[in-house]
Amino acid sequence: MSALLDSLSAGFNGDASRRAVLDEALRDGLPGPRTEAWKYTSLRQLERRSFASVDAVPAVDPMVLADIPAPRAVFVNGRYSVALSLTTDLPDGVSLQLLSEALAEGGDAARFLQRRFERGDEVFARLNAALATEGVLLRAEEGTRSEQPLHLVFIGAEDGAERAWHLRNLIELRAGAALTVVEHHVAIGTHAHLINALSHVHLAQGARLTHARVEADSARATTLLRTDAVLARDAEYRRVDLELDGGLSRHELNVRLEGDSARLIANGVLLAHGRRHVDTRLGIDHIARDTACELTWRGLGAGRGRAVFHGGILIREGADGTDAALSNKNLLLSDNAEIDTQPVLEIHADEVKAAHGATVGQLEANALFYLRSRGLSAPEAQQLLTAAFCREPLSVIEDAGLRDLLVARVDAALATLGAA
Repeated sequence: MSALLDSLSAGFNGDASRRAVLDEALRDGLPGPRTEAWKYTSLRQLERRSFASVDAVPAVDPMVLADIPAPRAVFVNGRYSVALSLTTDLPDGVSLQLLSEALAEGGDAARFLQRRFERGDEVFARLNAALATEGVLLRAEEGTRSEQPLHLVFIGAEDGAERAWHLRNLIELRAGAALTVVEHHVAIGTHAHLINALSHVHLAQGARLTHARVEADSARATTLLRTDAVLARDAEYRRVDLELDGGLSRHELNVRLEGDSARLIANGVLLAHGRRHVDTRLGIDHIARDTACELTWRGLGAGRGRAVFHGGILIREGADGTDAALSNKNLLLSDNAEIDTQPVLEIHADEVKAAHGATVGQLEANALFYLRSRGLSAPEAQQLLTAAFCREPLSVIEDAGLRDLLVARVDAALATLGAA
């Protein structure tokens, strides 16, 4: 068994059912380069590392959260922080419960934990199923409609050791509900922790969720995230993922459009700089009739960074009327950066409209020359062009204030890139 799995299993404290899941993960081990889903993301260095469980949480200056308003739920090194959270002003009809509370109560509150993962390459989902004891259960009752964003903040804080934690989250909107959720993944210090988080999104008939995630963790952090979403009839899921910082980060977004006329708009920005490795995998499953997905992703490679993108769209038999579109455009800003993109479109239905495209190129020389001739320096011209390139995916966010917040995060990351 690898040092990684040995150290993670040492923190197990669950029942027999969870022990069986853990044993399955340990038996199958980590996926290697011959595993298609991990072909471009090597775990060789990670498997040799050991991580300790979180035993105490370091103090965090509240000013770190100065630009993240209420309502907000804050976790530090995987532990909920009462002092930093502000949840007294939740919109009517919206409830927030900790997973640890739901587990203590028993009953059906945490029934989503019963899901099992059968494939051998789902090792981190299995580890999460066995080891996660904290997270957030966010629910909006039928007909609840709120325009005020709710912020979920996950802080990785340096504390002198390399830690690992596992979070399991649920976002559930019942019929006709509408909600906006913003995830912030941020770092305090240059920690080298391992974060393994799995989120479930359940949208009932006519529900509408706007969901933004900003990944800006430590340059030494390892972040392994997965989101599994299920959309019922006429549900709409709008999502933006900003991969702006971190050491090794991987996000799997799996969406099942199970109800007629369900719609997904999922956009993102992948920034691979320094020696950063960022891996994003989309698995969009059209099951019902007249469903739609619009996927717009932009990637930047700089320094020795590497970006990996897999955009998979499956249109099942009987999913007639599907309208699916994927666009993945990428810019290489250095000779040593690498971008691997793999759009996949699998169609088993008639009367569908589907298209996908991927490009990898460099900034246009004429555009750079024009900006330089107007008095901009080379870094300023590059930043202006890359900012325009990265802002297109943000148009999915209708709330102007939230969109401005995301634009500011992207611009700040690009400014750091230019300075480097």
